[in-house]
Amino acid sequence: MRAAVITGYGGPEVLRVMDVPEPVPGPGEVLVDVAASALNRADLLQRMGLYPGPQMEHEVPGLEFAGRVSAVGEGVSRWSGGDAVMGITGGAAHAERLVVHADQAVRVPVGTPLEVAGALPEVFITAWDALVLQGGLEEGGTALVHAGASGVGTAAIQLCRMLGATVVVTASAGKVARCLELGADRAVDYSSQDWVSVVAEATSGRGADVVLDVIGGDYLDRNADALAVGGTIMQVGLMGGGNATFGLGKLLAKRARLVGTTLRARSLEEKVALSRAFEDRVVPGFEDGSLQVVVDRRYRLADVAEAHAYMETNASVGKIALDVAAG
Repeated sequence: MRAAVITGYGGPEVLRVMDVPEPVPGPGEVLVDVAASALNRADLLQRMGLYPGPQMEHEVPGLEFAGRVSAVGEGVSRWSGGDAVMGITGGAAHAERLVVHADQAVRVPVGTPLEVAGALPEVFITAWDALVLQGGLEEGGTALVHAGASGVGTAAIQLCRMLGATVVVTASAGKVARCLELGADRAVDYSSQDWVSVVAEATSGRGADVVLDVIGGDYLDRNADALAVGGTIMQVGLMGGGNATFGLGKLLAKRARLVGTTLRARSLEEKVALSRAFEDRVVPGFEDGSLQVVVDRRYRLADVAEAHAYMETNASVGKIALDVAAG
């Protein structure tokens, strides 16, 4: 089978699409013919040697997929050949076939094409888990979401809207309008506006119940300023750097929480539980029209290096999709 392989650590040029051995499903697993996947920041970091993936003979990135079940391992009764499934995985999704635990696979929403579903799981599961399951966001609450035009950001905006929560986002000037179109209550140009003041204004001085941050760095101290008493800062990325100067006393005064989280590092049991809950509580939102996958551009698997280079420009709004079956 064909797969995008990291042949050495560095720029997009280290990626090669080549033939690699096909995986075989073990007990409790399914083999999926992958139709589509998508890029995530973690793929860029893995390519640069900064975010190690699972051990494999050939290092294939890719954290999400959509496709059809082609074979099932011993003991699998949940799926049959031909079933449309999607999900998250620790790696290897940028390949024509992959193996995943049967209970970690999620049904594709009715009416959602596989090429769209391939860009769905990672960002929507990340945003929902961070905002709701860990952050505790509820109807009537307020979330501050940084990088509102990113994949996670566009998912978070829609999830807040579906939940009945207010959402304030930060974005570059050229992306503010798109965030508002997706349902953000306030969209702040981070280069010219003070988002701490905007959050205070939007909440009558109370602050945000949850801050969803993919930036890190110097944002941390100001996130605490924007936080409500008893609020939570969910750190899901470090695009702005992993070091920060932070007034720790702010957490004490606000009785607040700072939570770091990733999906890849979790146990199989945790990933299965999250996938099952996501299927029950969020997938219906795609079927009733409450949620949609925002796709900026599509690339063929053969053009994966070009897709990486485009993501590095930070010009995209939403997801960069990868059409695996199309070559």
